[in-house]
Order: sequence, then C-alpha cells, then structure tokens
Amino acid sequence: MTKHAVRAARMFDGEQLVDGGVLVLLDDGWIADVHQGWAEAPEGWPVRDEPDGTLLPGLVDAHVHLCADAGPDALGRLAERPETDLDTVIEAALRAHLAAGVTTVRDLGDRRDAVLRWRDREVRDGLPTVVGSGAPITSVGGHCWSMGGEASGVDGVREAVRLRAAAGADLVKVMASGGVFTPGTDTTRPQFTDQELIAALRQAHDLGLPVTAHAHALSAVEQALRVGIDGIEHCTCVTATGAHLPDELADRLAAAGVAVCATLGTDPAVVAPPEVVAMAARAGLSEVTLRDGAATLHRAGVRLVAGSDAGLGPAKPHGILPETLVEYVACGIPATAALAAATSVGAEVCGLGRHKGRVRPGFEADLLVVAGDPASDITVLRRPLAVYRAGKLS
Repeated sequence: MTKHAVRAARMFDGEQLVDGGVLVLLDDGWIADVHQGWAEAPEGWPVRDEPDGTLLPGLVDAHVHLCADAGPDALGRLAERPETDLDTVIEAALRAHLAAGVTTVRDLGDRRDAVLRWRDREVRDGLPTVVGSGAPITSVGGHCWSMGGEASGVDGVREAVRLRAAAGADLVKVMASGGVFTPGTDTTRPQFTDQELIAALRQAHDLGLPVTAHAHALSAVEQALRVGIDGIEHCTCVTATGAHLPDELADRLAAAGVAVCATLGTDPAVVAPPEVVAMAARAGLSEVTLRDGAATLHRAGVRLVAGSDAGLGPAKPHGILPETLVEYVACGIPATAALAAATSVGAEVCGLGRHKGRVRPGFEADLLVVAGDPASDITVLRRPLAVYRAGKLS
C-alpha cells in the first residue's frame, strides 16, 4: 500500500500539540501532506482512524547500546561474545525499540564497531534507523575498554577518531570520565587531558563528525565544556563527596548550546540488584540526584535530548524510552518539552533534523499513535496503538 492516511484527534508535531483533529497523508514512505481539522482523505487513500488518538513523530532514543542484551553484567559479557551472536542481539534490540514507538536510535558504544558493520550489511527490514559512534574512545584500561576503543596521547586519540570515520561512524563518543559498570575506573575524575580531548574534537570536526562525551565527573563535565565538546552524556557531576549539578554550570552549558542526554529511565517493575545499587551509591548516584540534575538542566534552558542507556541491564531493557520521558516529566519538565527532546531535538542532535522528528510534509513517515493525550498524561506512551516506520505499519 503506497498511499494511505492516518486520522487522529490531535497531533504533537515535534514542537507543539495541535488539537481539533488531524489527517496525515503517507506516500511511499514519506509524509505527503498534513491537514488540520477533521478533513477527508483524497479518493482512493485508505484511512486508519484513531478517534481518541494522538499522532506523534516516531521517537528518537539518543543513547542506546544495541550490542548489550539487557541481562546481568551486559557490558561485561560483551568481550567474549562472537559477532554472529551480536547480530542477533542487535536485531532483537531494534525490534524492542520499534515496538515501543522508537523509530531512530543513536548507538553510543558497540563492541569493536559491530553495529556499524551490521548496518553496512543492509539487513534492516523495516527496523529503526541507526546512528552510530562505533566503539567509544577510552583511556587504556578506561571505562568500556573491552569494546576496543583504547587510546592514549594526542596522536593516539587522533588516530582513533580517524579509524571511527573510516568505519562509517556518524559521530565520535569519548569516555571523558570513568563509569559505574567498569571496575577500577574513577567516576570522579577525567580520563583524558585537555590536549587529548582537543585533539579528538579537532580531528573529528575536520572529518565532519560531532563529538559527545560520557561524563559522570563534575571535573569531566567542566573539561568537556572548556574544550568545546558538542554533547555530554549523563552529566551527573560526581565528586568525591557526592553528585550535584551547580546552577551556574547549567547556565554555561545552555549558553554554549551543548546537547545533554541525562539518560534517565528504568523499568519500574525491576528491582535493581544490591551490587548495582552499591556501585551507584559509591559513585554518588541516586534517583534523586539524577532527577535533580535533569530538572536543573531544563530550568537553565539546556538543549536536552532523550536517551535511555538501553541494554545495560534488566532495569534498562531496550524499548524503555517511554520511561525516560515519564521521568523527565516527574522532574518538572513540561510534557511538550520532554516530547520534543525525544522527537525534533533528538533528530537534530542525531544529524537527521531535516527529514525526521517532525510531522511535516516532506519528512519521513516515521510515526507513533497513542491513545489519549501525552501532553496531559505522559504515561500513555507506554501503550502504543500503532507505529509506522517509513510509512509501513510495524
């Protein structure tokens, strides 16, 4: 079916809620037209009616780990998995995202570029679009070292960036601090010098690639801002005495236009194992500090995107992005701002803003339909009525 239409009670177009009915015409995988009000479809265009539904752009999860299967110690077990197994994990992860209404993902740490190679084989079959960084660049023995991205020194990080570009990466991810799930790394300190980060950033920009930095440490967030990094993941601002994001730092992040992904969102039905709780506590992280940080970022006007960190463990399964948005709203972020973070803003940060993330003529027909109004009850995202990927009902 090349030409068909979807009619709903209202629409979130990627920026604002439009009430009073909407009819969206889909043609060969693209949005042909958008009619506000209770319009009739052209003759010969079959219509799917959702009389109490809301139509949105397909969601963008800007921080996932497709190689990680969301089981216990998912990252730790990656080192020994054969690549043939990884292909199966990647495809299962993408199907879970699609079922949750996510039509685009940004993979920020696959093992030895397995996701990039999988993508090159063009076996997507209606699965979400994948934007990928390849293996994250980390210090020797640093956070996620087993993924194959260790580098040291100015020349070493430059070469690591060149290798990512040669592998087809869409962006570069740098582990600017240690991480909770890599024993022996320090979440309170940077992993690279300013000179190394500047070298990575300049090399990436010369190759046309943006750079985002994993940064838990307050000092690593400060460092990333100081050298002009494009994006920051987590931004939890951990110190030896706890985690706190200062208002003045949030103001500087907003003024610099840095895109921040706070990586909230967990499965409320999963109780975190004691060892995971202990690891987070040692890093000064808790649900309260994470939510407080996201609220501070929003109040300052920071460019927030939505990413779940899906795949890390049982509490972070693939397809968990609706919970990220539920938590954003619980922080005091307006629902429309949370939705924009997962649609138009997310698409822009992924480099896809010209054809994804909005319900607009000429954009790809990646769409989500939910029952009810997510602007008044964000939890309706947990129950998709329909998901379209490139105009095809999934």
